[in-house]
Amino acid sequence: MPQFSDTIIGLFNKREATGEGGLLTGSDPSAFNVTDPLRLWIIQVGVIVMMAQLLSLGLRRMKQPKVIAEVLGGILLGPTAFGRIPGFTQHIFPSQSLPYLSLVANIGLCLFLFIVGLEIDASVIKRNARLSATVSLAGMALPFGLGSALSLPLYHHFISPSVQFTHFMLFTGVAYSITAFPVLCRILTELKLLDTTVGIVVLSAGVGNDVVGWTLLALSVALVNAGSGLTALWVLLTCVAFTIFLLLVVKRVMLWLARTTGSTDDGPTMFYMTVVMILLWACAFFTDIVGVNAIFGAFLAGIIVPREGGLAIALTEKLEDMVSIIFLPLYFTISGLNTDLGLLNNGITWAFTIAIACLAFLGKFGGCTIASRLSGFSWREASTIGALMSCKGLVELIVLNVGLSAGILSPTVFSMFVLEALTLTFMTTPLVTALYPPEWRVTATSGGAPPKTHDEESSVDKKSLVNEEQPWRHRFTVVLDKLEHMPCMMALTQLVRPPVPDLPSFTTVVSTSVTSDPAPLKHKTPEVSISALRLIELSDRTSAVMKSSTADTLIHTDPLLGIFRMFGELNDLPVSTSLTIVPHDDLAYNVVDHAKRHASQLILLPWLPPGTAETSENATLRREKFDHNPFEAIFGTSRDKSTSAIHSQFVRGVFAQSKTDVALFVDPGNFLNTCAGTGGSHHIFLPFFGGPDDRLALEFVVQLCANPKVNATVVKMEKREIQNTQIEQPPIAHSDLKADINSLVLPHHMPSVSATTSSMVGFPDTVYGQANTQMRIQSETADSIIWSRYAGRNLSDLDVPGPLRAALSRITFANLASPIPLHAAIQRASACQRVLVVTGRSKRLAVEDHHAELKDLVEEHRVVGHEMISKTIGDVATAFVVSGCASAMVVLQAANVEME
Repeated sequence: MPQFSDTIIGLFNKREATGEGGLLTGSDPSAFNVTDPLRLWIIQVGVIVMMAQLLSLGLRRMKQPKVIAEVLGGILLGPTAFGRIPGFTQHIFPSQSLPYLSLVANIGLCLFLFIVGLEIDASVIKRNARLSATVSLAGMALPFGLGSALSLPLYHHFISPSVQFTHFMLFTGVAYSITAFPVLCRILTELKLLDTTVGIVVLSAGVGNDVVGWTLLALSVALVNAGSGLTALWVLLTCVAFTIFLLLVVKRVMLWLARTTGSTDDGPTMFYMTVVMILLWACAFFTDIVGVNAIFGAFLAGIIVPREGGLAIALTEKLEDMVSIIFLPLYFTISGLNTDLGLLNNGITWAFTIAIACLAFLGKFGGCTIASRLSGFSWREASTIGALMSCKGLVELIVLNVGLSAGILSPTVFSMFVLEALTLTFMTTPLVTALYPPEWRVTATSGGAPPKTHDEESSVDKKSLVNEEQPWRHRFTVVLDKLEHMPCMMALTQLVRPPVPDLPSFTTVVSTSVTSDPAPLKHKTPEVSISALRLIELSDRTSAVMKSSTADTLIHTDPLLGIFRMFGELNDLPVSTSLTIVPHDDLAYNVVDHAKRHASQLILLPWLPPGTAETSENATLRREKFDHNPFEAIFGTSRDKSTSAIHSQFVRGVFAQSKTDVALFVDPGNFLNTCAGTGGSHHIFLPFFGGPDDRLALEFVVQLCANPKVNATVVKMEKREIQNTQIEQPPIAHSDLKADINSLVLPHHMPSVSATTSSMVGFPDTVYGQANTQMRIQSETADSIIWSRYAGRNLSDLDVPGPLRAALSRITFANLASPIPLHAAIQRASACQRVLVVTGRSKRLAVEDHHAELKDLVEEHRVVGHEMISKTIGDVATAFVVSGCASAMVVLQAANVEME
């Protein structure tokens, strides 16, 4: 033990000694020390990571994969750009430090190839084995032949005679025939092609291409490292035997161990993770010592990891961040340091470079396009498959680096091929976008046939079943994105459910008999159809791409969808589920498109206003003070990145793009608390100001009141000065309402809201076209018609359908005029202890401008940062949120179509 202690102390003393002469003593912090290379390594990592991240910020806006930024960063840090700065390479990347940097980079490369192996799913190939095999083989044979043909003049011009031509030809053919499967998955996911016929074929063909490509690379390395053909044969046979042993024996052992340790149910345990890491490095060690590169062993280790229970995805989540942020940029920097585009300094060199890029693209594009066309695809779909398969990415760079390290490729030829790989990867996304726009895409089904469209059915249903006699909507799209939004969505779904016909109860309410009232028999209540859409944001992580490629299995294991399915079974509601994984910018479009494809009549969205996430247990919202930064308006750099602010941007996107009616459930945080002990009864308050959104809100309230446990108060608001306190009663209203302007003083002890937004520079408001006079007149006429249809309805009339009569009997209609209508509406709603406020969003064809009165309300309740709330739900709804009088709110917007 004393010797061990002395050894440990000695290690620390040595580290301290090497640390002497630091920055404060005037020594160069970037000076390389062989015994202590950590300091310079940290500087190198910092420079590399920052360069990659800065480039990715700009390239992400061009929808380019991150690998482009990493490769460009490595090239710029090399002799092509920054290397020409005097002293840069000597201080940041001295030649003595490159072995240490290369060691870490190769460790990261093995981890990356292990993740690539985890991405490979054999079941993907089995689904379309014949078609994918045809496309994959055609996409490898033709490029390999063109690469082999081009290798002859390249060899004579740029390669040393000491290199065997067969070795160079083999590496050239492999570099031409390879497809970057990881980059291909990312492009398919971002362009939302995974569920299309084209995407499925490309994904399965890419898997086969990747496996064959790595096998050819292993063969090439074996031939180069072997002294003779017989030795190369022994190396190849050894690798084949090792692969068979892994697939038949070790794979089953790993599956048994995963089930035994519970890793398939609860994610990999610490013990199982340890075994996987040992297996990874053992496979890499074995393939390296037999004469094949270590990355091939790491790739095999990833393939044999079980896929059961999402285990491969869970392992990827534990490794991917460090690999993608640190290790891969290091590897691409090593590649960039070996790339000198300055060597392409004459016409013949550039002619060969252009020829390499053109032949590489024509080989992949032509081979895959012809094979796809012969397999039955249209020319547009076939060319899209060819364009996708021509993606090179980092896989070809790995092949090129192996060839460079083996001495097969010269620095000039290496630079040519790097530029070719960069060009083909860069052009993949824009080319696919142009060849295969969304309107031409065919979604694949389990049977392989395109799904039936519901456009005609939707229009027929909506016209025949949503009318003045029966205003219920029965086809809903319910958006599920977060666990905290589940109570909102379940409560709203239960409320909007159309009533089940119960003729005896209807006749009891109106004191008539079933035989004397044939109207209920004429109108059949339609069956409810609920489509639950689970939204998952696509991040930059590999695991997110893996989840999107396995969405057909994830839809059965997702907890949110499981909860909502059980909710539907308990309430006898038919629920169909869908799951989509897309970038944040495409979330709103996906919701709108899903509603259109499923012929939904109403989109149900959740929203928690700012401040609810930071509230205390009694749901009392805080007040905060925000300092204004004058530079925000100029540079727009201080955007509110809170969860509520980002979700508000998504909600406004749905409002702006939707061609379907939208209902937004706003939960201030106390709705579920106030529901306790009420027996499930609800009271609804609707301030009717007019406009298409308020008309939809009135129809919505009528539908809610078809539920016997729901009653409502609907007040038609008018902004004008009142000469007397007597309020005019509607012709046949179910109640009267008197108002005194002097009594409209609200108490200041009511709960107030504190918005967590400081600037809305990055979140623009939804803007609609300016309405002309004719449109406003039509809108006002429609307001009068719908108000008289419901408020002036004679319930004793036998022509009124039974369900509608029952709903109207639970609604109290009244008129109210006031110079401050928002204050009047809030006071009226405050008379109820527990109220669900329903309003129109009124961003389009609004009858009144409430901006000035809303500003007064904000000042009365001392609320800051209300702009985001107003832009999301409108001025009327914001007034109720600010006052805190509503237990919950539903904000509706009518479909953004031409007015009837």
